[in-house]
Amino acid sequence: MSRLDTLRSAIVQTLNTVPQIGRVHDRERALADETAQRALFLYDLPAGGQQLRGWWLRRTATEERSVNAAGRAMSADTWTVHGYLAFDDVGASELVFDALVEDIRDAVRADPTFGGACASGPLTDDKRTDGVQVDGTGLVTFCGVRCHGIALQLRTWRYL
Repeated sequence: MSRLDTLRSAIVQTLNTVPQIGRVHDRERALADETAQRALFLYDLPAGGQQLRGWWLRRTATEERSVNAAGRAMSADTWTVHGYLAFDDVGASELVFDALVEDIRDAVRADPTFGGACASGPLTDDKRTDGVQVDGTGLVTFCGVRCHGIALQLRTWRYL
């Protein structure tokens, strides 16, 4: 249906529909200067101030499959979305972060083909998952700041 770069862009667009998601990047960002790195993930809060709140996307696996005897092939891509939100006990940041994760899951569930950039799934396979999976959460240090961190996984299918 589409090239990988088109699909990547469509996933980022979907993430950006989530209110107050923060800064979304289409790839991992790493700058030698920690201050410059932090600036890539600083989000202007609606009530004023800034917070480290950002996401980036990586394709972590691809499986190519024959769909039929006519030689049609399909690519099953696995994506990992990494997210960070600065820890704020008074602001109940863990609850804010969990709500953002659920909003992301809702956005993908509402449009699993990302505007037609990929095929609907899942195909018959051993993974049998739909939507966004929470792969791991915990406190991390990101850009020198104590943050909630998360890895989300999703799978997409596209005809080659």
